[in-house]
Amino acid sequence: MVGGGSDGSLDLCARVCIIDDHENIIFHSYVNPPIPVTNYRFGMTGIRPEYLRDAMPMRQVQRRIQDFLCNGESLWKIQPTGGNAKILVGHGLDHDLESLQIEYKAEKIRDTAKYPPLMKSSKLSNSLKYDIQMGIQDPYDDCVATMRLYKRMRCQGHKIEEYPLASDPQNRNNFGSWRQSELEKMSPQQMLEISRSDYNCWCLDSLYI
Repeated sequence: MVGGGSDGSLDLCARVCIIDDHENIIFHSYVNPPIPVTNYRFGMTGIRPEYLRDAMPMRQVQRRIQDFLCNGESLWKIQPTGGNAKILVGHGLDHDLESLQIEYKAEKIRDTAKYPPLMKSSKLSNSLKYDIQMGIQDPYDDCVATMRLYKRMRCQGHKIEEYPLASDPQNRNNFGSWRQSELEKMSPQQMLEISRSDYNCWCLDSLYI
């Protein structure tokens, strides 16, 4: 992100990169922001004024990204599972999508900054020995680091339940107050067997590859 506004504090998208899960570049471009850049933040972005002089306009970038993500489907018709729409993987995607002024279905977003199993770690890339967003940011390097982390979490092996979420109607009474006396007699293993997650595990994505 470069800076806009009188003090250069307004984040403006000036470069984007999209890769597939094999780390091949799908789209990579400098972006001409809709308002003047007042701080290029060279020490972090490596971007100079001449890089944006003939860059792709923001509207065209938005259209390219939206078309790629929706993959022929209307945004409002995209389903949580299945279909042609792409899963969007990234780190801090709320900020990125806001800067690009792009909307996308939350059910299709995989954000390593918000995934519960990863939020306990102060440095998400520890297990990858790969630095995300350190020093001058290369969007491709950040894409690769995040994709590798996502794929590692997606491949976690454990039992997949037919109704995996605590919010699924079939599971809402698993720990109902009316079952208190029954629950008190259960062993820890029995309690574990009826427990369900309160978030969508990324391992479920492997079912639709």
